[in-house]
Amino acid sequence: MSREESVRLARALIEFREAEGISERELARRTWLSEATFRTFEGDRGDLPTPIVARSFEGVLGWAPGSIKATPSEAMGREPSADSAIDLE
Repeated sequence: MSREESVRLARALIEFREAEGISERELARRTWLSEATFRTFEGDRGDLPTPIVARSFEGVLGWAPGSIKATPSEAMGREPSADSAIDLE
């Protein structure tokens, strides 16, 4: 995550919590993410969030889907399982 994007996300999360008058715990409850996740990104210490975290942040902040860059799934060490493979032949 570029420094500029990281600062933008951190500010947005803090401003949202302050505007709503809610704690990290309440924000975590609303988004199904951990309080540690918010501390990481609000503290501007995070790498790119995973797609799930990025979409949760976008949802709660009211941002368009895809407006927060996310870690590509390949970088997360995930490979498609045999069960999810589709034979197109």
